[in-house]
Amino acid sequence: MSKPMTAYKVLTGEQMAALERDGTFAGAPVDVQDGYVHLSTAAQLTETVDKHFAGQDDLHVAAVDLEALGEKIRWEESRGGQLFPHLYGALTLDTLIAYSPLEREDDGTVRLPVTG
Repeated sequence: MSKPMTAYKVLTGEQMAALERDGTFAGAPVDVQDGYVHLSTAAQLTETVDKHFAGQDDLHVAAVDLEALGEKIRWEESRGGQLFPHLYGALTLDTLIAYSPLEREDDGTVRLPVTG
C-alpha cells in the first residue's frame, strides 16, 4: 500500500495562531514529550480527534505536505498497530497545504481542509 502524501495535524486556536505568527510550531506538550509531532492520515483523523480532543472547542485542522518534509517523516506503529506519520522536527507554515477550523460532516467525520 502506498503511503499518502498528505497528513493532518490538529491544533488548538492558540497553537494555530502561533504557527501563523511564528511560521513554526515545535509541537503540543504531548509532541514535545514524545520527541516528535503527531500527525494522522485522513483515515485516522476523526478517531484522533475523538480520542485526544474530545470536548475541546476552537480546534483547527492543518493539511501537511509530507513530501516537503522528506526524511523528517517516519511511519511508525501506534494505536491498534496502525502506521502513523510522525514528524521529527518542527512543523513549519510553508509545509501546510491548507488549514481551517475543525468542522464535521453530517456523519460525524472530520471535514478535511480544502485548498483554494
